Amino acid sequence: MSAAPIKELWSVSHRHIRQILCLFLLYMVYCISGDEVTAQDDLKIGITQFPSTFHPSINSMLAKSYIVNMTNRAITTYDQDWKLVCLLCVTLPTMENGLAQIETLSDGTVGVALTYTIHPEATWGDGTPVTSKDAIFTWEAGRNNESGFASLEGYRRILSVDIIDEKTFVLHIDRLSYDYNSLNNFYLLPAHLEEESFSTPSEYRYRTLYDVNPTNKGLYFGPYRIIHIQEGAEVVLAPNPTWFGEKPFFSKIVVRVIENTAALEANLLSGAIDYVAGELGFSIEQALALERRKGDQYDVLYKAGLIYEHLDFNLDNPIFADRRVRQALLYGLDRDLLVAQLFDGRQPVAHSNINPLDQIYDNSVPIYKFNPEKARELLEAAGWSKIIDGIRHNSAGEPLQFVLMTTAGNKSRELVQQVLQSQWMEIGVSVLIRNEPARVFFGDTMAHRLNLGLSMYAWLSAPESLPRTTLRSDNIPTSDNGWSGQNYPGYANKRMDDLIDSLELELDLDKRLTLWAELQRLYAEDLPALPLFFRANAYFFPKWLKFVRPTGHMAPTTTWVEEWRYMSSTPSSQP
Repeated sequence: MSAAPIKELWSVSHRHIRQILCLFLLYMVYCISGDEVTAQDDLKIGITQFPSTFHPSINSMLAKSYIVNMTNRAITTYDQDWKLVCLLCVTLPTMENGLAQIETLSDGTVGVALTYTIHPEATWGDGTPVTSKDAIFTWEAGRNNESGFASLEGYRRILSVDIIDEKTFVLHIDRLSYDYNSLNNFYLLPAHLEEESFSTPSEYRYRTLYDVNPTNKGLYFGPYRIIHIQEGAEVVLAPNPTWFGEKPFFSKIVVRVIENTAALEANLLSGAIDYVAGELGFSIEQALALERRKGDQYDVLYKAGLIYEHLDFNLDNPIFADRRVRQALLYGLDRDLLVAQLFDGRQPVAHSNINPLDQIYDNSVPIYKFNPEKARELLEAAGWSKIIDGIRHNSAGEPLQFVLMTTAGNKSRELVQQVLQSQWMEIGVSVLIRNEPARVFFGDTMAHRLNLGLSMYAWLSAPESLPRTTLRSDNIPTSDNGWSGQNYPGYANKRMDDLIDSLELELDLDKRLTLWAELQRLYAEDLPALPLFFRANAYFFPKWLKFVRPTGHMAPTTTWVEEWRYMSSTPSSQP
């Protein structure tokens, strides 16, 4: 035997010895500090709501989305840098790559044909490939008005689906719009399991396996699958061996539902949970208080995003019909002081309905800095010049007084109300505070535009979200249209209508940015609503949990759960 083979054998043997020694050392570490190893292997998350369903498309509940995005993925989403990307598809269809093509529809209108290819290795947890057949079934279920799907209108915009092959299909969309290739709410369903449940569409909501048998592994193709559910209390997930992407780190994730936030805090401090999700965790006040007391034990992150807290006018009120009054009220607010005093500056002042993180934000939008003298000048010019007992009156002797409403029991908003009331009194404006339970406030009061004063609440939108339902004049709720639409101020401006229509059809980003800039300037000048601040979610991470990246937009952090890691000795990797 030559020397070379002997050397090779010795090398192999030596490697085996090293491997055995390593395994022995790992075993000893486990025996000595088993708890620490377990902490690396499992992750316990605390949230405040239990999902009403585990079906990806029924119900828009955030708690559902938080869990489902670990087990399933939409065809597309906005990534952590706010760019539209494929999750389940291979290539995002565009006009440039030819996978999106404009087509003339039978009625002469313009639509678009989109070709999507499912990832070749995408496989349901029972080993069945994810195929174009699943896309057909999902579309048929989604457009059926008895199915209970939350995004019914989105599915109805799809006129037909053509199957090219097992993994490739074409969607024919009934219109061409700037977001033509976005399928962020299109979650494929396993046709081989769900077709039987859908045989009677009116009963599907109660027969879907996602509710009847949610631990069926064939329902999931994502990095994790649901293996256990304790109703109202917890959901346990384990890695899905058929997942085609990056292998997830944690061998088990337990999502514990603790509705009482005081109990949620106690569970975090005791170690019963490792991490409080910002999407469904502490209020901003509770988070700030906890950070002051125990912040050194955690990596604490406040992420502001697309939740836009604002005040809606009712423009039917003659007081607010004058734009100068609306502008004066904004000049009379010290919003920098408000967010500093109430929220430690963690919730940034909003100068527009568009978040600065969004690519469409225009830096030149007019900013209303606190200027009480300017506010007084505008009110004088608008005819509110007579002051009686500190309150402005007009020539008819009517006081400058209105009702400010919000959701009763919301501590943050009630504190903001008091600050607004105090600051506006300084410029001679009287505010009466009256609140209602959320179900009433968002029911008849807002939907029927019953509050003639100001209403405080928030909008949540997606990146580059067109405000058609909130700002276009044909979306003002009235008795004639059955109180449909979300333009609660009653704002009507033809130029705004034209801008919205033009934006929807403009495919060129540079041209679209010009239109968006004009829309933001018009919004700032007209002020159908008063921008207050962008809400921030508070995340409490254990110091060993890394690579969780809150985005600020609608996609929950769990959309990238496979990237999360235990790293005990490295610096913080949170953004």
